[in-house]
Amino acid sequence: MPNLIARLLSPPPVVAVLPLAGMIAPRAAVFGRQPLAVETLGPAISRAFSVRRLAGVALVVNSPGGSAAQSALIAARIRQHAEEKKVPVTAFVEDVAASGGYWLACAADEILCLETSILGSIGVITTGFGFAGLMERIGVERRLYTAGEKKSLLDPFRPTREEDVARLRGIQEALHARFKAWVRERRGAKLKADEAELFSGEFWAGERAVALGLADGIGELRATMRARHGERVRFAVFGRQRRGWWSRFLPTPEGLIAAAEERAAWARFGL
Repeated sequence: MPNLIARLLSPPPVVAVLPLAGMIAPRAAVFGRQPLAVETLGPAISRAFSVRRLAGVALVVNSPGGSAAQSALIAARIRQHAEEKKVPVTAFVEDVAASGGYWLACAADEILCLETSILGSIGVITTGFGFAGLMERIGVERRLYTAGEKKSLLDPFRPTREEDVARLRGIQEALHARFKAWVRERRGAKLKADEAELFSGEFWAGERAVALGLADGIGELRATMRARHGERVRFAVFGRQRRGWWSRFLPTPEGLIAAAEERAAWARFGL
């Protein structure tokens, strides 16, 4: 009985868990899979930081990246709540925290990973296809009308133009500069290698990532939080908002394209 009374008078601390899994993009779901976006994650983030007896927030990151804008918005939302509530945030990397996934991990005060996790890919990538030769071979004429001489940037049905590539690279460099600034802001003196290596777009397995300062150590969510907050600690999981049932079963052309892009993004890391 005394133990029961003590438990009632001293309820266990709570760790709010935010799963950040999948591609980062403001796109529709396909077969129920939703990308990570501030629109769908925002309510979950707010609820996670509003838990009673909150001991900390855990980000469970498993993402190959995606939209730079959505990565920045989600990370900023997490930091805003963390600073308002004065709550520590820990990121636990599962399979991958690469590119935008690593951007999200850097929203935490501490990054832990597994020996088998993949981290890094601090860079910007743009992919596409060119159909100009195919159009000629099958005898199809491309008719394009624009108002604005720069409107048809990197049209896949026209031969590549050097001025278009130069403009794209300028945009990529601006995004890369912001990404690097974010990593410097969040990791600071923890980084233990030359920036030329860290910001090259390369990625590393867990122990090497720790040695480079991209992560703080090796650790798993439940074992780590129980060691820090006691065996009685409770975990409250807050997921993304779901869309209607039809989006889980009826694919759209946009959703199918997003699914193909997601598969290609995971494949870059052998997954």
